Amino acid sequence: MRKDIPLDLVVVTPDPAWARRAEDLADELYVSLQPLAVHVEHIGSTAVPGMAAKPVLDLQVSVRDLEEVEGAFDEALAGHGFVRAPYRQDHVPAGSDDDPARWAKRLWTRRGSPEPDVNLHVRVVGSPNERLALLFRDWLRAHPEAVPAYARFKQLLAKAVADLATYADVKDPVVDLVVTVAEPWARATGWQASTTMTVRPAARRP
Repeated sequence: MRKDIPLDLVVVTPDPAWARRAEDLADELYVSLQPLAVHVEHIGSTAVPGMAAKPVLDLQVSVRDLEEVEGAFDEALAGHGFVRAPYRQDHVPAGSDDDPARWAKRLWTRRGSPEPDVNLHVRVVGSPNERLALLFRDWLRAHPEAVPAYARFKQLLAKAVADLATYADVKDPVVDLVVTVAEPWARATGWQASTTMTVRPAARRP
């Protein structure tokens, strides 16, 4: 999570409209970012039914090369109200000795427009951070009994800390804990990131 985005630290009750708005935006961005965008997915807490969340949609764009897309995405995303943020690295899960370079990303954000606020995470196809975002979402979708506990944790945390940086620092290890449970589930069910992504209709491409 980007730690210096100016944003009121508020975790709100789930809004059923989040999913539709995110899918509509994902479709729009998939068209605008072709041919460099391989997939555009709704991720994060707003992608989990019944999950309390900050009222900011998280979307993930999967690409083949981060350096290749920077300039092209700057231009294409400006028309949707996005600006590129300087953040270029994801949190590496605790206990992992993975090369941090494999957790590289790019981030564009949209704030204060008539449309929903958005964090647009751009990650490499097949990278561990692309996979983790999808696994976290899909495990929570498959385990609705875990949603109230995680939502309550976030609500209490938001009231206990004064800024987004502290919120992120405390929440990251909890996400790591969820992933340690999600990994055995992925192996047992045959879950793979490549099969969980939305295939968008070819008719929507330019």
